[in-house]
Amino acid sequence: MPTTAPHALSDVTASDSTLRRFLHGLPGVDAVGLEARAASLGTRSIKTTAKAFAIDLAISMVDLTTLEGADTPGKVRALGAKAVRPDPTDRSAPPTAAVCVYPDMVATAKEAVAGSTVKVASVATAFPAGRAPISVKLADVREAVAAGADEIDMVIDRGAFLAGNYMKVYDEITAVKEACGTDARLKVIFETGELSTYDNIRRASWLGMLAGADFIKTSTGKVAVNATPANTLLMLEAVRDFRAQTGIQVGVKPAGGIRTSKDAIKFLVLVNETAGEDWLDNHWFRFGASSLLNDLLLQRQKLATGRYSGPDYVTVD
Repeated sequence: MPTTAPHALSDVTASDSTLRRFLHGLPGVDAVGLEARAASLGTRSIKTTAKAFAIDLAISMVDLTTLEGADTPGKVRALGAKAVRPDPTDRSAPPTAAVCVYPDMVATAKEAVAGSTVKVASVATAFPAGRAPISVKLADVREAVAAGADEIDMVIDRGAFLAGNYMKVYDEITAVKEACGTDARLKVIFETGELSTYDNIRRASWLGMLAGADFIKTSTGKVAVNATPANTLLMLEAVRDFRAQTGIQVGVKPAGGIRTSKDAIKFLVLVNETAGEDWLDNHWFRFGASSLLNDLLLQRQKLATGRYSGPDYVTVD
């Protein structure tokens, strides 16, 4: 993946004024139309074999996450074991895409998923606030990568973005991308609940992609408003349009507030109908979730047995 703006748009990032002109020249978002389309797509009904396929696909897209101050090595090892084999009673259940932990837990997580396809993602750059000097943020990233992180989830400086200091945000993302090297993919978190407007979410999406993000991500899961169908739809439109202009594909990760199989399937419909089938793969779409996996497993068991299972039939995260 490129680490700088693609050639077709390289002049856009030549200066703060050209970057500002480009971002504020993006089409304004019709909020009513966006929310109406997201709601309409959310009414699609998926049954039988298509539902079973969607549930397995959603499981394979989960970044199984623990980001608490009380995280212990034992908890992270248990999470890794669950990521590798989500349903110990059914080996046909696919593994999740990744486990997501703080940088100091990367080595433990890496050991727990060794020999599997499960990636280790690590939040960095003073997650979740992003309030730290760039030297501290880069050290955070380098330590996570050195410990074996396959993916880095960084948070942008929302204060700088909201103040209109777009070049500072751009420079930080490019510096973090460089610190990731060739070993780790970069997810850029916008914290959409703090960006106030859909226009800002669209601008942040393009800013992140111009700076070399491999994924753009809605939120940290640590604020009141996280992933919604509308803000995810807007970001899917952005990655679709970015690829149309540059030929470069960027992933999308909604995070926070997605708890049920029904919710997950609604998001998969958004992906298919907006960005297209190329994004229906865990290399390009993820769910940032901790409680979602259990509901997916319960619904999967229901389809297989015809009976609803209770929470005692899945492991506690």
